[in-house]
Order: sequence, then C-alpha cells, then structure tokens
Amino acid sequence: MTFTQRAMKYALLYTWILLLSCSFGQKQQTWLALGDSITYLNEHPDETGHRVSKGYMTLITEKRPNIQYVNQGHNGWTAVGIAEQIEKLGIEKADYYTVFLGTNDWWAGLPLGSTADFRGNTGSGTTSGAFRIIVDKFRSLNPDAEIVFITPMQRSDFVYINDYKNNAWGSYKPNKNGQTLEAFADTIQAIGLKEGFKVVDLYHHPKLRLEKLVKFKWLKDPATGKYRKYRYPAYTGIPFNPETDEYPYPVKAIDMTYDGLHPSDKGYRVIAAELLPILR
Repeated sequence: MTFTQRAMKYALLYTWILLLSCSFGQKQQTWLALGDSITYLNEHPDETGHRVSKGYMTLITEKRPNIQYVNQGHNGWTAVGIAEQIEKLGIEKADYYTVFLGTNDWWAGLPLGSTADFRGNTGSGTTSGAFRIIVDKFRSLNPDAEIVFITPMQRSDFVYINDYKNNAWGSYKPNKNGQTLEAFADTIQAIGLKEGFKVVDLYHHPKLRLEKLVKFKWLKDPATGKYRKYRYPAYTGIPFNPETDEYPYPVKAIDMTYDGLHPSDKGYRVIAAELLPILR
C-alpha cells in the first residue's frame, strides 16, 4: 500500500469516526406539546377517518431524532380547562414546551381577557389568565426551558367526520359572545412576545388563510336541491343539515384542513416547517 493510499484510508476512517461521534454525541432533549385536538390527533389518525397520516410532532421528530416528544393534546379542551386541571395532567419536565391552544376557548365563548390578566395572574377566569397558570407550571418544572406559543389557525365551517351534529361556524364571524378568533390569536401573540417567547403565528400565515383551508364545501343548492361545490365565501350563506345532508367535505375538498378545522397532512407540514427552526 502506498503512502497516498494509507493516507486516504486513515482520512476516511477519521471522517467516519468523527461522524459517529457527532451523531451519538447529540444531546437528547424532551419536547412537551400542550394543546387541543390538533395536537391530540398526532396519535389518533383513526379519528380523522385516516385522512391524516402524520401530525406535526411526528413530522418534526423525524427530522430532529435527538428530540423526544410528549403528546399532551386534550381533545376538545380549552386553555381555561387545562389551567384548571394542570396539576392532574402529569405535565413533565422538558427542554421545550409548546402551547397550541385558544380555538376552543373562542368557540366556547370564554372571556379572552388581556395581557394584563396574564401579568396580574388573575386566574383561570379568562384565557389570558389561564395561559399564565400554564406558563408558571412549565417554569416550576424547568426555569431554563424554551417556551413557544402557537396561535390558533383560522377555521372554516367545521363538521366532525364521525358525527355531523358536531359542527361549528368558521372564524369569518365572531363567536356567540361577539369575540373574534383573531383577537385570541393577537392576544396570545402579544403575551408571548412580551415574555420573550418565540411565537408561531399561524392565524396570519399566508398558506393558512380561510380560502385555503378547504377547496370547496359540498352542499345542496337551496334553489334546486341538487348538490354542488361552493367555495369560500359563497358557502357561508348555504345551510347544512346534519340530519339529512351528505358530509360536506369529501376527499377532493381537502386542502390545508380535512374538515374545515383540523389540519390535513398538507396543513401539518406547514405547522412543522414553522416549528423546525425553533426546535433545534
């Protein structure tokens, strides 16, 4: 073996050892994702009619193998409800905490409150106060953890794929108490920025605008009684009868969501892309 061949052999061996040491030397980190059904569904694709294959946590940890996630998604829960039950949920110490809540608070008509409720720690009577309880819990477990707020997405008319009677109008109009979903998103963002947290603003994300959430809604034409495709905003004025009508979001209607509210695979990829630079 010539000197040059030996040199190349040792160079390749050194490179291989260096790559292995870097790979095994990566610090293992824990990420606790606190949220509602959008987070919960990561482990329950069967509840989407198998329209979703990978949630945002799976997508991220596939690209960040040194991060192990804990799914603390609670189907249908509000930030207020989570704050009230925070000591019973088994919240663990983690290196990263993400909070993806607020859309159910909006739909339930719960009082939003303001940044003053967060600063003043006024309790779980408002969504803003509930966020303070959640953040304090995280800080008590790991004061050095990175906390990330994710604002609610815009939402179209929601119809649950497994129960048509479970439905709700979209964020194009206020909730029953006159509050807009955008106000919830803006307040959550304001709290996060004032606290020095990173904030992923999905509400104002250009790929997640209302007209991009579904391609159309499959509804009966009131004049003819025949089904046809209605795009946003035309479908907002067409009634849906859960007792008699077909499911308004067939597979071909899926875009960023599969049911008007919950992200599709395409939507989850958008969310994961926003979080990846933060979860290093």
